[in-house]
Order: sequence, then structure tokens, then C-alpha cells
Amino acid sequence: MKIKVTKLPYRQVIEDAKKNNKKHKKPKKPSFFFRTLMRLVSLPDMMATHFKCEKIGMDKIKKGEGSFILMNHSSFIDLEIVATALYPKPFNIVTTTDAFFGKDWLMRKIGCIPTKKFSSDTVLVRDMLHAARKLKTNIVMFPEAGYTFDGTTTTLSDTIGKCVKMLGLPLVMLKTYGAFSRDPLYNNLQRRRVRVSATLECLLSSEQVAKMPAEEITKTVFEQFAFDSFKWQKENKVRISESFRADSLERVLYKCPECKAEGKMLGKGIRLTCKECGAEYELSEYGELIGIDRDAEFTHVPDWYRWEREAVREEIERGEYRLDIPVNIWISTDTHDVFDVGEGQLVHTRDGFKLIGADGEINYEHKPLASHSICADFNFYERGDVIALSSPECIFYCFPKDQSVPVAKARLAAEEIYKIANAEMKNKHNNQ
Repeated sequence: MKIKVTKLPYRQVIEDAKKNNKKHKKPKKPSFFFRTLMRLVSLPDMMATHFKCEKIGMDKIKKGEGSFILMNHSSFIDLEIVATALYPKPFNIVTTTDAFFGKDWLMRKIGCIPTKKFSSDTVLVRDMLHAARKLKTNIVMFPEAGYTFDGTTTTLSDTIGKCVKMLGLPLVMLKTYGAFSRDPLYNNLQRRRVRVSATLECLLSSEQVAKMPAEEITKTVFEQFAFDSFKWQKENKVRISESFRADSLERVLYKCPECKAEGKMLGKGIRLTCKECGAEYELSEYGELIGIDRDAEFTHVPDWYRWEREAVREEIERGEYRLDIPVNIWISTDTHDVFDVGEGQLVHTRDGFKLIGADGEINYEHKPLASHSICADFNFYERGDVIALSSPECIFYCFPKDQSVPVAKARLAAEEIYKIANAEMKNKHNNQ
């Protein structure tokens, strides 16, 4: 889906945003009409996937009591799953601001709460408390913030337990099965014929949340979020016969395990090929990688992705990691408009990100501890792969001019640099 993008100088966008100073809108409790509308809009996909939801331990939640629902983020069908699994109960769902572009009014009516991805957002905290205490609704959040690239859990914030304690609501997990297999982010929205199901399970009652330390709650969440969609596909013999199943898989598997070249892989049809050394793999109907004319170094997609993470970590530790690329820059200052502010240069090293652009008007630094991950997305609003950084004033959407640049590597690097910097900070604190 494309969106309207206005070309304006960066300085004018920021000055206009300060002048407008739009009043903050508190979350709304979605009416029964809009809850039903969402349910009806979801019906075609739910019927096509034969969707079923098993509810476990939900009797722990008292009558009239809301809950804090955490959901794994696998596919564009996720919101429809929420609308179906929770109907007719009201819910407010934490949603990235870019999802509001061109439809702010509707998104708020159906209960969405806007937030910047991977940023410290005190306004979001207040909005969630308002929804819990004043609106008495269920609150839904994707704690991974970004979609999974390889069908496994993405990096979670270690502060999630504090958030659960703050709200004081029963903790519920909504876990999906088949959503990633049906429509993985890398595959350009080409849907496969896969059944989708979910479990809605109350992990902790409000009394248990009150008694349990935040660290223990975080540990519980981390354990519950362990999943592997490719393993699930194989074990459950879920056959994906579509001829496009490996299209754009190089977005995830960007580094060749044979020659170690990056940005030379190409996913097309059912095969993944290295344009540098000619190594070729087939993605089988059951999600396994099969070497063509050779044994595959990795037969499991998440194993290959994990190896890429380890390789990035080694680059960082050797002081060799560096991303230095020309980019086209969009920015947004609210949930309404997106602006094209020109070109720039994005640099990423052990010291974090630095973005310079718009004829020198942009000079933004995103330090390693600013966020535990970053937003990297594929084919963002049909413009291209993107690296997005949230600043106090706006969100910078950086589109590499060379679209063979793997944005997945930037996300992996940001996560590993955060881990290193966070460990160093804790060691320094303990030694003082």
C-alpha cells in the first residue's frame, strides 16, 4: 500500500510541527460498532485460514477485569487475529505511528494507541494507564515491536516486567501458529495457503502480578515468547507448495556461508542463489534448505540467521563493523503526514548511528543505549527496505539508495551493540 509523501525542506517540517503543536489525543474505548466492524473486516482472512483460537486459563481473570495481552508479531494478519480472538471484548492496541498515516481517525476509533518504535515513550505509558484505569479495556501489545524476520522471537526489552507491574492487570499471551508461514515479511505480501491458529492463555492473574518481582515476570515472558515457525512447519508437516516461497529470502539470508559475500544472495521462486560464488539452495515445501550440487551449510533458516548474528557480533568485537551508505530520507513528526526531506548519509558503528542530510540541516546521533533494537522493514509502503530511527522530534526513515544493502544486518548489529554497551555500563556501575 502506498501513502502520500510531501516533499518539503527539513527545517520547514520541524518548524511547522512546533507551530502546530497539536494537542495530544488520549486513547478511545472502541465502541461495539467498531469492534464488530473489525470482526467483519477480518472474516475473509479468518475463513480463508480456517482460524481457530484455544483459550487456556482465562477463568483466572475476574469478571469486568481487563488484561494485558502480549502477542508475537509475525504477520500483517495479526490485528485481524486480535479482533477475532478477543471479540466482543473491547481492547486498545499499541500501534506504531506509521500505521496511522492516511487513516488516523479510523485507527483511533478502533482503539489503536500510537507510539514510536524502539524509543522511550512516556506518553505511551500515560496512555496505557489511562486505558487500563479509566477506560477499563484490555491492552494489547507486541513486545517485539518489529516483525520477526526469520520466524523466531525477535529481541525483547528487559523492562517488560516493569510494564506488567505498572499496569497491574492479568498477564495474557496470544501466540499464533501459521501466521508467519502464511505471509512472512520478506516474501512481498504473497500469501500462501496455510491454516492459522492461536492460543489465548492467562499466564498470571492480577494477584500473581502484584506478588511477583518484575525480573521474574520478565523471565516468564521471555520463556513464553520462545517460538520457531520453520520448526513448527516441519514438525506439523505444513506443506507450502507455492512457487514464490523463496522470493526475496535474501533480505533475511543476506550473507553466503560458502564465500562469505554479503548482499550477493538472490531469492527467486523456490531457490536462493549466491551471485558471487554460485552456491544454490532450494527452500523445500516443508521449510528446509536443500543444497543444490552440494551439502547445505544450514538446512534451517533460523540457524543461518543466527550465524549471521554471530558474524556481526564478531565484526563489532574486532572493531571492523561499519555501515556507511547514502540514503533517501523521509520523516514524520506525528501520525498524519510523511515528508521527503532529501538525501543524506547514514553511518553505523560501535558508537551508534549518525545521520547527516538535508544539506546539513540533519545531524542526528542515535547512541547504542538509545534503544535495544531499531526498526528495519522490508518494502516499507512500497518504497523500499528501510532503517528507521526515532528521535525526540521525529522519526527518520532512511532508504538505502543501494537496495541490495541488507537492513536486517543493521538491526542485528544494533541489537548486538546494545548488548555490549549495556553489559559495559552494568560492569562499570558494579565496579564503582
